[in-house]
Amino acid sequence: MADVGTLRIDHSPAQERYEAILVSDAFGEDEVVGYLDYVSEPYQIVLTHTVVREHYSGHGYAGQLVRYVLEDIRASGKQVVPVCSYVQRFIALHPEFADMAVPVPQ
Repeated sequence: MADVGTLRIDHSPAQERYEAILVSDAFGEDEVVGYLDYVSEPYQIVLTHTVVREHYSGHGYAGQLVRYVLEDIRASGKQVVPVCSYVQRFIALHPEFADMAVPVPQ
């Protein structure tokens, strides 16, 4: 199975995307296993969509990605608007991030 290696998160502000990349051993290729898209606003970041490729689902990569993104946004001092349902569930299960989430407009 291709899930050996370390997960690295790359941030591309120009694309408004964080990518989860599985760094494999010296003989394999690094592979994008998922991403989280967002929209940057002056005082908050709208987290719109989290995707993990089906082949890699169930390995905890989405959770690692969302945790990294939330910690990165916290360091910037901005709030998050969790439009993505996965991010909403993650924050509900990890109350240490609840203080930075603002209600999603209906």
